[in-house]
Amino acid sequence: MAAKSRSKRKIRTPKKRRSSKRISRTKARPSRKRAAAKAAPRVIEAALASFAHEVRTPLTGILAISNLLATSDLGERERRWVDTIKAGAEHLASLATLFVDAARSHGAPAGRQDLFELRALARSIGDALAGRAAAKGLQCQVELSEKLPALVVGDPVRLRAALENLIDNAVKFTDQGGVALSVTPVRGANDKAGIAFAVSDSGIGLTLKEIDRLFRPFSQANVSIASRFGGAGLGLSSVKQLARAMGGDIAVAPRKGGGTTFTLMVTLALAKAVTAGAPAGAASPDPMPSLRVLSVEDNPFGRVVLNTILTELGHRAEFVGQGSAAAERMAQGAFDAVLMDMVLPDIGGIEAIERIRALAPPHGRIPIIGVSGRGDDEAAARAAGADAFLVKPVSPRALATALLEATRRAAAAT
Repeated sequence: MAAKSRSKRKIRTPKKRRSSKRISRTKARPSRKRAAAKAAPRVIEAALASFAHEVRTPLTGILAISNLLATSDLGERERRWVDTIKAGAEHLASLATLFVDAARSHGAPAGRQDLFELRALARSIGDALAGRAAAKGLQCQVELSEKLPALVVGDPVRLRAALENLIDNAVKFTDQGGVALSVTPVRGANDKAGIAFAVSDSGIGLTLKEIDRLFRPFSQANVSIASRFGGAGLGLSSVKQLARAMGGDIAVAPRKGGGTTFTLMVTLALAKAVTAGAPAGAASPDPMPSLRVLSVEDNPFGRVVLNTILTELGHRAEFVGQGSAAAERMAQGAFDAVLMDMVLPDIGGIEAIERIRALAPPHGRIPIIGVSGRGDDEAAARAAGADAFLVKPVSPRALATALLEATRRAAAAT
């Protein structure tokens, strides 16, 4: 009996070990799959963020040069061409924002809280709509309520991205007739303002069934839309996310007489007073003396653009292509301000700012303006010591205002 027992134990023991190994392997496989599934969205988000940064660098140039052209002596035909270039570049910039937001791990856009002039943003969107409509031979009507609040706090970058998508669709889906933009205030709670942006067109129109499909990611109203007009079907899904992130929503309804009206509703905080951090475009910057600016930018195209803008503004620029060289150059020369790109080939903009701030006065106290294609870099840039921050594409007006405010703030601190 003892021999039989030992024999049974010998037979059972290997089976248990093999079973244990199989169970261990089975558990390991799902674990690796889950880890890969969790990592995938982060990889996609990082890749799209890098893509957006690289795209916004040439877009900064296109917008900057077109803005400069718009202020020169042009004929009516040439001015329409410039407006079309600007509208296209602005739309590309908004698409970059939408795609990065759509790739975020949690599916919701990160919100910023910046002070900006609502009427200026609304006028800019109206001008963009008028330019695109004129290029296609359509009529355009823009109505901005006189009751709109002047200064508000919210996310102007993503609000503009959402509106750019709506006006682009309005023009794209309209072959005859016209398009319209109406911006009106709606009731808000206490220190909040509800704003409704209504974008209408006399285009192809939508059925109730098609409206139901509109806000699904990568979905078009019907199968003929993509083949006839193009598009990935991502825009309206992202616009809805943006609207909800800003305390609102988006509604769509058939337009009387044909066409469609999209109404984007957002909630913005009312600004109590104008502060030193007033946004670019809120008012014309006061004249300022010529500055010597150190620009840390590795992209050759970006250098040409920044040099053009700074020269037109009356400043002198010197460029270095690596973050590690910024502090060294600062210690050697007399500069009035630094433009620091956040994405650099060696140490990166954050560490470069920290190295400059570690220098002895006066070099360590120089005004620094962070520049990036990603608005999410702002918090880290300011924490490292940046006085101001600009999101690409950077306009001449925005750069002029940032330089003025940063140098004034630095002067007041000394």
